[in-house]
Amino acid sequence: MLISKIRYIHALGVRCSSSHYVTTPIFYVNAAPHIGHLYSAVIADAHCRYQRLRYPDRNVRLCTGTDEHGTKIQQAAAGHKIPVAQYCDEISARYRDVFKAAGIANDDFIRTTEQRHKEAVAHFWQTLQSRGHIYSAAYSGWYCVSDETFLTDSQLRLDEESGTRFSLESGHPVEWTEETNYMFRLSQFQDDVRHWVKQEARIRPAKFEKILLDTLSEPLPDVSVSRPSNRVHWAIPVPNDDSQTVYVWLDALINYLSSVGYPNEKYLKQWPPAQQVIGKDILKFHGIYWPAFLLAAGLEPPQQLYVHSHWTVDGQKMSKSKHNVVDPIQAAEQYTMEGLRYFLLREGVAHSDGNFSHVKALRILNSELADTLGNLLSRACAKSLNPQQIYPAPHAEESSALLKELDAAKRMQESLLQMATRCEQHYECNHFHLVADTVIATLHATNNFFECAKPWELKAGASAANAPRLETIIAMTMDALRLCGIVLQPMMPQLAGRLLDKLRVPGDQRQWKYLASHVTSSSRPLDAQSALLFQRIVEQQDNKPAPEKEKEKKESKRSKAKKQNELKKNKQASSSST
Repeated sequence: MLISKIRYIHALGVRCSSSHYVTTPIFYVNAAPHIGHLYSAVIADAHCRYQRLRYPDRNVRLCTGTDEHGTKIQQAAAGHKIPVAQYCDEISARYRDVFKAAGIANDDFIRTTEQRHKEAVAHFWQTLQSRGHIYSAAYSGWYCVSDETFLTDSQLRLDEESGTRFSLESGHPVEWTEETNYMFRLSQFQDDVRHWVKQEARIRPAKFEKILLDTLSEPLPDVSVSRPSNRVHWAIPVPNDDSQTVYVWLDALINYLSSVGYPNEKYLKQWPPAQQVIGKDILKFHGIYWPAFLLAAGLEPPQQLYVHSHWTVDGQKMSKSKHNVVDPIQAAEQYTMEGLRYFLLREGVAHSDGNFSHVKALRILNSELADTLGNLLSRACAKSLNPQQIYPAPHAEESSALLKELDAAKRMQESLLQMATRCEQHYECNHFHLVADTVIATLHATNNFFECAKPWELKAGASAANAPRLETIIAMTMDALRLCGIVLQPMMPQLAGRLLDKLRVPGDQRQWKYLASHVTSSSRPLDAQSALLFQRIVEQQDNKPAPEKEKEKKESKRSKAKKQNELKKNKQASSSST
């Protein structure tokens, strides 16, 4: 047993070194994309971009897409009074547009209505059936249309007043359903799934591992994997039985196989996924059903599930009824898409819900991107200090002198020396907020160095003797910017790219390994493009969010009432004195 485990781990290591397959959830097209969907995609994209920088020989593949079957899709299309296929096309295209605008570098965008996916689902079903893991049975239970899942009594809450039952997790209502379905023998795989979950770093963050193990501590019932066609017609038919359609979650999960060519054996070059990024609301499906389905089919489950929490808006849950769903395209009009990417990765932490706040977004983007990063580049490139518009070569003697004379120079150097190692550790764990912390701390140290070195005084002297020191200060500052630009590429590929372009860093010198190298020994001209990286966002009256406008309105009313009361008192006082 131990020997087989060692061999398995060794084989896993070999596979990891040659391929790195990452997936986002496929997004349900019952509604348009919001920042929560974008957050999943940006996490996966930043992770993959880091992998490509750090391991250039690794075959990194990113898949995303849309889930387009099920009752909710039928209902949404009916609500819009258009054919279901047309509705799916339109919403799926919106996801494509958002991801393209956000710079998501996916290698595949899969739709569950594609023929390649339907063929994969049929083959997977037949594999499960031939292995004896699927059987037909009369089934009854509480079904949640909104969540597309059956629930046990322990997962329900009864509203005594209305008599309606609701899902404890999602709050959506359920309905009693009795029908003949195909069932999957989930109970037979409970121990295997529990063993898989317990493997080191299988589920991250660790709090979600505990949630799964708590669920697995109770006996798992077999799960329905089909619905009658007359109830759910917008779905993939069960092979050799047109009276049934494949359960939407079994259908959806197989997309991760469809994307890499399953059932063609070429999929084995990428399988299993190195990391699957999911939201916490679909943990059960990916952490219990999915590994069980794969094990039943004789396939290896994913190496890791990376589970993230949700986004609230000004402390409230996003919902259509509250009119606070944040559209990424609209948000990007004010923050820019690179700014939005940065804010989501900077502010979001996987283990807890993030809070999308307009005030906080303005503060972070202006402070960190405009003032700290952008302003430093502008100052180093200013024609008043750098009339030749060059990335100068440092002078060794001046570098040594600055490090001896200025504590700020020493602090900057220490920060730069530690940045690569620290950020590598943070990227490996998808701790993007800590990457940002580290880079911003380094930029603060560099800004402090620039202030303490006072290059403008050297320029004011206009002495040729000052030139080596002035060039060295600019060179040390630009080298810090170069290193920070390399590190920030996964989080803000376009903005970091413009920074590196301005410094004329060659494309083949932007990989992670160049964090350990020094700038070229000879000066080079800067790119002619503007040094303005991020335009400071100026708050406009009309752009203020509704809560702030309402607050100002109330304050205005109070002020007006106060003035009226004062006038009334003055009149009364005047009348009394008369």
